[in-house]
This record gives sequence, structure tokens and C-alpha cells, in this order.
Amino acid sequence: MKTLPQRIQSQLRRIPLLDRWLLGELIGPLLFAIAMFTVLALTVGVLVELVRLISEFNLPVLIAIQVLLQRLPSFLVLSFPMATLLATLLAYGRLSTNSELTALRSVGVTALRMIIPALALALVMSILTFLFNDVVVPPSNRSAEVTLSRALGKTIASEKGDNIIFPRFGRVEQLDGSTSKGLLQLFYAHKFREGTMSRVTLLDFSRAGFTQMLLAETAEWNQQEAKWEFFNGQILTLTPSGSTTSADFDRYLYPLSAAPIRIAKLPKDARNMTVAEALKAEQLLQDSGDLKGARKLQVRIQEKFTFPMACFVFGLIGASLGSRPNNRTSRGQGFALSIVMILTYYLLAFSFSAMGVKGTLPPILAAWSPVLISLAGGGFLLRQASR
Repeated sequence: MKTLPQRIQSQLRRIPLLDRWLLGELIGPLLFAIAMFTVLALTVGVLVELVRLISEFNLPVLIAIQVLLQRLPSFLVLSFPMATLLATLLAYGRLSTNSELTALRSVGVTALRMIIPALALALVMSILTFLFNDVVVPPSNRSAEVTLSRALGKTIASEKGDNIIFPRFGRVEQLDGSTSKGLLQLFYAHKFREGTMSRVTLLDFSRAGFTQMLLAETAEWNQQEAKWEFFNGQILTLTPSGSTTSADFDRYLYPLSAAPIRIAKLPKDARNMTVAEALKAEQLLQDSGDLKGARKLQVRIQEKFTFPMACFVFGLIGASLGSRPNNRTSRGQGFALSIVMILTYYLLAFSFSAMGVKGTLPPILAAWSPVLISLAGGGFLLRQASR
């Protein structure tokens, strides 16, 4: 009976020799590029800030190292697409410089056949990027935030939010007895900290002809009563006749769902959500009537799939450029070319993303257009390399 290493070796032998050779040429540059881009991203994105906190706020060095390690996955994910581009560009460029690709062409190997290992590796990197981005990055970023807050002596609020707005829509009764769809209640709170809303305002239009405004210093969700409990406030009521009545209260129960709490708990950055969490948040925003926020989140959800696809896009472009006949790309030239293509791609992605958030384009089209355009460009480069 074969052991596990023997089984792995047996499976590897089933891979054609050409593919094994090309994959071997790609792995080294890929690992080098991942390390290089990760170090650069960490230095710019978090290391400089941690050094400042150590010197100015006496942040313990061990805590800084812990935060750095917790933030590492988010920067590692950023390096995967860029590393895939640089690795394919360097590996195929070196093979072309050494005339090894020319030798393959002389025996009838097409450019498409030569870059298949690069595309397979790029696809694996896309899957790895998605898994990291959805499973590892959100909890690690939240852990880093909590660790840093504790070390700096800041108040840690696992449940927090600012400027919480919750509109509730439904059938509004008119004075003539008819009903029409409209705004029933509008809930606003200045802050939400550890289960308590502060500086709360509630507008109620659910009764025909009446407009009621409730002002309170604080409010909490009463789980037992399944109602909101307001404290130290005032109720103002405008009647159909135009008169106004007011009443002060110390405690007041009001029937409204717990949706404002769920909205307050939503992470401000979609990158700190998993796909499942983002889908729930998008549905919550839809139900609350925040169409602009829901549309923005729809774009971000699609980008959680298109961002990993950048690995495949860059793999196609890098391998196609590197496998051009008589290519003489050095490591320095490859790095510079990679930076230019990366900036171009992400500028394109940012532009389409902005159009999706504004509603100019549907979310799916806004998120996937850069991928489709880049794939078309990669196909053109591959065709050029095949000549």
C-alpha cells in the first residue's frame, strides 16, 4: 500500500513533463513576488503607523508585532494578484530570453499550450485569494482592531455605530380612508454604544392626519417586550386640526423592530465582511429603504468575486507578454511593467466601481467590466504572441 508522499508523487507524474517543467519555473518567481509585494504593502500600509504609535503612544513592541501578524492576511491577499503578474512575466520572459520557448515553438508547441500551466496556477491563486479574503481577512482585521484598541487604552465597543438611520415603509392610511405605500416611521440615533442608542429622534406618520415626534436622551431594545424603550424624553403630536400637544416621559415603550440595532452593527468597511455577512447586510439595507447603501454594498459583493479574478487576468496578461518571440524583459523591466499594468487595471476597476455606486451602471456590470475588458486585452496579447 502506497504512503501519502508516494501517492502525491504518483499523481504528479501524471502531469505532462512540459507542464511540470513550466510550473517549476513559475513557483520560484511567484514566491519571491509574494514576499516582495507583501513586505512593500505592510511597510506602507501598517508598519509606519505602528512605529509612530510605538514612539508617540508607547505601544508595546510585542503588541505591535501581534497587530502586524493579524493584519498580515489582508496585505497578503493584496499581493497575490500582483505577484501572479510579475511571476508569469519574469518566468516566461527568462525562458524567451534563453530561447527555450523558441525551441518549443520549433517542435510545434503553440503559445496557448505554453501558457496553460501559468493559467492553471493563476486559477489556483484566484481560488486561494477568494478563500483568504472571505474566511481569513475579516476576522483577522477585527482582531487587529480590538488588540490595538486595548493596548492604547481606548474603549472597546463590539456593538457600535454612528448616525444610525432606519426608515420603515408600509401602507399609510389617508384621511379619506384609503391607503398608499409610504414612510411609516423614521428612526435616527446619533450614536450606538454597547446596546444603548443616544440622542434619539423618531418620526411617526402611521396614523392618518397625525404626525408624532419622539425625542429621547437614550433608547434600548427591550427583548422581553419586543419593543424599544425610550428614556428621558418628550412626545410631540401634530393633530389633523393643526394643534400641537406635548408630553414628557421618563420611560416609554414603542413598538418598532430591532432593525436599527442590526444596521448599527454593520461594519463600515465591506472588506471586513464575509460574502454571507455582506448579503445579509445588503438585504437589511434594502428592507430599511436605504437604496443607495444597498446599491453600494451590491457592488462590493460583486467585487469580492472579481478581485480574486485579477489573479487569472494578470496570469493571462503576464504569460502572454512574457512568451512573445524574442522577448528580452529583465527583472527590473518586468517589475516596472507590472506596476504600470497593475495601476492601469485598478484605475479601471475604481472608475467602474464608482459608476456602479452612483447607479450609472448595474452592480454586476460595474464590477465585472474591468475583468472582461482585461481578459479581452489578454486574449489579444496571446494572439500576438502566437504569431
